[in-house]
Amino acid sequence: MNDDPVNGGRMPKKERMRFVSAEQVAQLAGVSRSAVSRTFTPGASVAPATRERVLRAAEELGYHVNDLARGVLANQSRLVGIVATRPEVGFRAHLAAALAKSLIRRGSIPILINTGQTEDELLAAQKMLIGHRAEAIIILSGSPPTSFVELAQRNGQPLVVIGRSESDVDHVRAGNSEASRKAATVFYESGRRRLAVIGSNSKTPAIVERENAFLSAAASLGASVSVARGGDSDYEGGLAAGRALFSEKAKPDSVFCANDLIAFGLMDVVRQEARLRIPEDVAVIGFDDVPESSWLSYRLTTFRQDPLIMAQRAVELMERRLEDPDSPPGYERVIPELVIRQSFRP
Repeated sequence: MNDDPVNGGRMPKKERMRFVSAEQVAQLAGVSRSAVSRTFTPGASVAPATRERVLRAAEELGYHVNDLARGVLANQSRLVGIVATRPEVGFRAHLAAALAKSLIRRGSIPILINTGQTEDELLAAQKMLIGHRAEAIIILSGSPPTSFVELAQRNGQPLVVIGRSESDVDHVRAGNSEASRKAATVFYESGRRRLAVIGSNSKTPAIVERENAFLSAAASLGASVSVARGGDSDYEGGLAAGRALFSEKAKPDSVFCANDLIAFGLMDVVRQEARLRIPEDVAVIGFDDVPESSWLSYRLTTFRQDPLIMAQRAVELMERRLEDPDSPPGYERVIPELVIRQSFRP
């Protein structure tokens, strides 16, 4: 510790903010600056005794290689941009966390880019994405505009999209249609005839696909279907759509919700405002299986998307693209499984 009398015996703030340099390691180890560089460069030639002195000095000082500077010199940033709109919401939050974990495991540096929702926020996010020369970009489901995809393509950056459709890029998608058709089928086979589906006016690709597939399957079964949409794909959207559904005289006996957050809002309306029982009066199925789905207040039957599997598939596609930039677009489809809880038991 620096015995600086002006700072009460503490190291000056400016000094505390400095990282240990390779030059300091060289001085302590009694070697040249280039010897330190060779020690931390894989495959470089350095005498065993010199390497040992450098590593001992580095450990004593707490030195770490400046990977950012090294990446700039090699024109490889190792940064991977994770692009999302409202990344803190629902399944996207868990997917972003899983992606960060998978990327760190492979030695990449994840950088989360929240696109925001205003034009100024979108422009700032785009500048950040390109300015940092990301090694690759992963765009999550939701509503990041297609301009992000086009910008990455123009700059030759490897790109993976999750839960959305874009031309000439690598994809990871959930089996939205398969799950939604199954939801309609299990409701019908359990004797439910007044079906409903809740989507949202945000009309993200995944939400639209789930809604349309449910409607198509219900029509083929001959069941009547009501449709309600909240403003967004969240709890408040579920509240609004639930109130619209259960203000009608003919109330549904089963509701498929395009995600779990919507389902939570709906379930609270059904129990607290409509005074109906779940599942006796109204059966509910969600989509995503976020952790709150198993909470005692909800115990929601839902289709599980595994964020770790989705993330790993995305990283594998990214790695393939980095190794072979001219390979045809890859496509991974992950089929969700129905997790049975108390809100509906087929």
